[in-house]
Amino acid sequence: MDFLDKVYKKSDSIVFRKIADEFILVPIRQNVGDLESICTLNEVAASIWELINGKMKVREIKDKIVEEFEVTPEQAEKDLIEYMQQLEGIEAIVEG
Repeated sequence: MDFLDKVYKKSDSIVFRKIADEFILVPIRQNVGDLESICTLNEVAASIWELINGKMKVREIKDKIVEEFEVTPEQAEKDLIEYMQQLEGIEAIVEG
């Protein structure tokens, strides 16, 4: 299956918060926030995170990013795949 046809959902072990003008992901370990592993997201990464819903294909997320931000489809695809693989690697998202 092409990576762009995959569908991902957010893991229950990650909490997303907007604090002031910053977007953060906080991993939850044994019902406690793992403050050592907090990830700060830029505006594009936060938009991607919000689009991950367990229904939308990666390809559709790419299309939304191209519409919303000044980026070529090729660059959006490259960066999106890399970012999604990072999220999958830290178990923030799971295929579903």
